[in-house]
Amino acid sequence: MPVNVSQMSKLIRNPTLGKLRMRNQVDAILFAFLIKRKKDSKTTLADLQKSFPRVLKPMKAGSSVFVAPQAWRYGNRSHAEPRIKICDEFRTGLIACVSAKIRDIRRMIYPALFNHNNGVETLSDASKRDVTLCVSMVIRDEVEKKHRAGVNSLQYDPALHRLYSAGRDSIIRIWSCKNMKDPYIQSMEHHTDWVNDIVLCCVISASSDTTVKVWNAHKGFCMSTLRTHKDYVKALAYAKDKEQVASAGLDKLIFLWDVNTLTALTASNNTVTTSSLSGNKDSIYSLAMNQIGTIIVSGSTEKVLRVWDPRNCTKLMKLRGHMDNIKALVLNRDGTQCLSASSDGTIKLWSLGQQRCIQTYRVHKEGVWALLATDTFSHVISGGRDKRVVMTELSCYPERYTVICEEKAPVLKMVMTPDQSSIWVATSESTINNWSISQKDWQELGSDDYCDSASRVTPNVRNTEPAQKILGGPAIRHCHVLNDRRHVLTKDTEENVALYDVLKARKVEDLGKVDFEQEIKKRNKMVYVPNWFSVDLKTGMLTIHLGQDENDCFSAWVSAKETGLAENDAVDQKVNYGNLLLQALLEHWWRPLHVDDENEGNSNDGNGSIHTRGGNLYFSVPTHTPVIFSEVGGRPLYRLLVRDAAGEMEGVLLNETVPAWVVNIVVDKNLPQFIKISFYLLPHATSGVKSLKKDRLIANDFIQIRKVAEHVCDKVLGAGSDSGSVAGAGNTVSGGSPAGDRTNTDSNADNSSLAEEKVELLCNDQVLDPSMDLRTFNSQTFYLEKFSRLNTSLSASKIVRAKITEDMWSSCRVWHLTLPSLHEMFNRISVDVSLDAATEDE
Repeated sequence: MPVNVSQMSKLIRNPTLGKLRMRNQVDAILFAFLIKRKKDSKTTLADLQKSFPRVLKPMKAGSSVFVAPQAWRYGNRSHAEPRIKICDEFRTGLIACVSAKIRDIRRMIYPALFNHNNGVETLSDASKRDVTLCVSMVIRDEVEKKHRAGVNSLQYDPALHRLYSAGRDSIIRIWSCKNMKDPYIQSMEHHTDWVNDIVLCCVISASSDTTVKVWNAHKGFCMSTLRTHKDYVKALAYAKDKEQVASAGLDKLIFLWDVNTLTALTASNNTVTTSSLSGNKDSIYSLAMNQIGTIIVSGSTEKVLRVWDPRNCTKLMKLRGHMDNIKALVLNRDGTQCLSASSDGTIKLWSLGQQRCIQTYRVHKEGVWALLATDTFSHVISGGRDKRVVMTELSCYPERYTVICEEKAPVLKMVMTPDQSSIWVATSESTINNWSISQKDWQELGSDDYCDSASRVTPNVRNTEPAQKILGGPAIRHCHVLNDRRHVLTKDTEENVALYDVLKARKVEDLGKVDFEQEIKKRNKMVYVPNWFSVDLKTGMLTIHLGQDENDCFSAWVSAKETGLAENDAVDQKVNYGNLLLQALLEHWWRPLHVDDENEGNSNDGNGSIHTRGGNLYFSVPTHTPVIFSEVGGRPLYRLLVRDAAGEMEGVLLNETVPAWVVNIVVDKNLPQFIKISFYLLPHATSGVKSLKKDRLIANDFIQIRKVAEHVCDKVLGAGSDSGSVAGAGNTVSGGSPAGDRTNTDSNADNSSLAEEKVELLCNDQVLDPSMDLRTFNSQTFYLEKFSRLNTSLSASKIVRAKITEDMWSSCRVWHLTLPSLHEMFNRISVDVSLDAATEDE
């Protein structure tokens, strides 16, 4: 019998396998084979076929070609299982991928189903993979003229005197160095994470979103995206004479790209050929290629320099000497010498011909992260964690150096102006500074006035203030999600506090320099709303990640009136935060998909014009809001602005990318399911009332305590109307449908008023607020039980006493509400597809 994934997981006793989502048995078997092969090198493919004869059948005796009999489904199209040819060379490749993700293994097994365009994975390829997608948005201003976080890379265009900066806020900006009063020219936005490096040919950028992008710098748009890397892309190198670019990152791979081919890519001509350099054993952080494109050097956490010849992709040598990660590399023009900077605090000069280090410079107190060498390789300028920018003469030993400046933050990148009169310096802060280098600095470097090498005296800093500045903006560094799970308080690097509305994707209020903790206490309410989003501050701006699936994203049901989305005199309608936000983010997309249904929900203004209602009934989000669809873990699939979703091409890409559960809400307008909570209602021991049957009640988690009181008053004591808050038998508490019914509003109000006069609900002798909902009460009792396990003097059971005040009855009747134990309670929380009140569950 063929084994399934769970059986395979038990067979190889690998817990990781049970967490992987595999498409069929072939995936599971091959993965198991790789695990077993790694542990026992004697395992062969013949053993694999003998173990699973029903699943893998040889086409003929002795053949290494196997075919799986079942078919499988990929997206909305069915494909027959392809033949799986496994020869010795292919098996070696598979074994090398044991530690890779299952999708990478599947990509090797089923190459025909992955349209890579010779190594460049397209959006449609990525969207077809069996992955969980995350929907995110960024709350920001429409035009972000200033960097909001550190600047990772700089490039200077001598022809136009423009400075290009790559920011940790995911944006590339262009600055005019001729107009320093207002230097901002434009932004180039398409990355979703830190931009780690850029090179000028056209403009090519590398990012932590795992992509390399090719830009039209004059018009400021992204021409193409290269998705070959599977992890952060940390470094780029450019051979100007050969028009070749290399990219490298944490996936340990180096790819070579022809610039002319990249700039010629179009929607129809989207095929590009790339070569790769393999052999690195650790993540690559630095990369260098000489101007004529004959040598490539990489630096990594392996603490060695690896050298290749990119013309034939051969490995030339490996150079040892550093004691920590190699963060920066520079090659001279002919590729005979290399400078390396490391987190061990040293700079080393290497002779590639002699394959050895010929000099070590120790001019920094901490790690060295950036290098800038002159064209003649006579001087090197370095910066790093100690915040100092140091110029060192390479031809002298002991080293002769001068400290050009000292920044306020660690130095990440430097670039020199063409006349060598100044350098632009980027740091982990958002401001970019320009520091002067005088001719005297070049001529007198190494004199006694600058450095006493024998006594190791640190020279004085040559500049105390920068000659020019490109000011940056503050980055958000602290945030707190308030209890209403709608508003977020933030605090930036300038100590300013602000309030954001996540639901409407906008800043509500600038509070200035106030006490952040006190503001949290002041604005938090006694309410519990389930988490339906998470916050990310990596880019210095507020990035909101919605729940990964419908259970997480659509867990927050609230009252439209109480949250200010509806008028006070409106029907008490329940709304779902995740539902409303998704509809607002994609409100411009769904309309072209439903052209035939536009008359539904349309209105005529009397002049014959038709208005199509999109989004939700309550609000719209700013149209400049970026929306990002990505794999859980950060790998992006598609980024667009809210207003761009109306475009024809964008609509096509959204059709391929948007998860089915989002389409169900946004396009089909299906309401999310309610979450139910069960509890018990019993008479209190001091009430003198005969104990009733212990019925388990079920209600929506957003039902308020006053609804429970109405149930006691109406169904248990029989003092109210049958049309109030209780539906069905006496063991279901209802109320709070998605759309309210105005005909019952008056009677519901009367019932609530009557119940509040007759019934009080108490918890630990504290009267509960009638407006408190069950999930808030549930969350509070969770913490009570958690505390009771630490303090044996407290009861482990959670009891809420419902006291009926004496009025029309001769004696006081007291009831108590008992929730199940924590384990039982969570096991019994259920989600009912029906929008009606749940029935009794015995």
